[in-house]
Amino acid sequence: MKRFNCSLVCGLLVLMLCISCTRQAEEEVAPVEGAAVSDVGAAPRGEMVELSYSIFFPPTHAQCKAGENWAHEIEKRTQGQVKINVFPGGTLTSAGECYDGVVRGISDIGMSCFAYTRGRFPVMEAVDLPMGYPSGMAATRAANDYYAQVKPGELDDVHVLYIHAHGPGLLHTKKPVNRLEDLSGMKIRSTGLSAKLVEALGGVPVAMPQPGTYEALQKGVVEGTFAPMETLKGWKQGEVIDYTTDCQGIGYTTAMFVVMNKDKWNAMPADIQKVFTDVSTEYIRVHGQVWDEADAEGKAFNEEQQNAFIALSEDEGPRWKAAVKPVIDDYIAAAEAQGIDAAKNIAILQSSIEKNIE
Repeated sequence: MKRFNCSLVCGLLVLMLCISCTRQAEEEVAPVEGAAVSDVGAAPRGEMVELSYSIFFPPTHAQCKAGENWAHEIEKRTQGQVKINVFPGGTLTSAGECYDGVVRGISDIGMSCFAYTRGRFPVMEAVDLPMGYPSGMAATRAANDYYAQVKPGELDDVHVLYIHAHGPGLLHTKKPVNRLEDLSGMKIRSTGLSAKLVEALGGVPVAMPQPGTYEALQKGVVEGTFAPMETLKGWKQGEVIDYTTDCQGIGYTTAMFVVMNKDKWNAMPADIQKVFTDVSTEYIRVHGQVWDEADAEGKAFNEEQQNAFIALSEDEGPRWKAAVKPVIDDYIAAAEAQGIDAAKNIAILQSSIEKNIE
């Protein structure tokens, strides 16, 4: 009898173990409740990739929001296989340290300006010349076209996702500038090649990135700034200037990179890389549109502050163009001394700008 009871107990234990294993197997293959039908037949997911993204723009800036939306779109299209943690406002790496931070792996992805490390990117510096950019969309598309055609080796230590560039850089000051003579001796905030632009126009360039410009204007460290209209609202600089001089004929831009650590890029599977490439290509247009919208908002904000908008006279415009021509000539000479075919590159850039004027 005892032997029978023991056999019965053992049989029940085996039966319960079989039922438990069957349920576990069913749970492992069953679709998650609420999952899309297309997800059920998808290829098995790999290990989740978690990335850090350093953006120098403050979190309220339209370009920071565009960068965050890009990250969310990557996460969405990879169905959660990629998680991107965004660090805005230079909280992970400062504007000037952003590129090297990506190379060294401090951040996996970074967005900042080529101009903040002057001399580091001599081929890409051409984009920032006073070429008379008509809009942020034209500048952004031209910058990407230029990079695609030239493929400079100076960016080989990262994977370039895309580039964007602001609308025409104009002169914003605390006192009116109607003529070149009015600018003589004025301390003007600038960056990269725009510093040479200020010098050519007779001003005194003071190099600094955007994050420090508001306070510098407020305290009188500088008397003006060369920047796109968007900075008047996006960086609140319309509160600390009184005049904008419309010098679009010499409008420069500042090219901004979105790059990824090369080892992190190479470690990702091809299908995930394709998502990054596809979304990045789409966001060239997005950033260009955001720049133009931000310029319009900056102009409106400037008007709300009752700041004056000064148009150069018909005689004065050509004087400004003639004054900055040596900046382009000097760039070509300096770049060619480094073995760069700068004249050819400038021709490519000019063609790209003309092609992308809408």
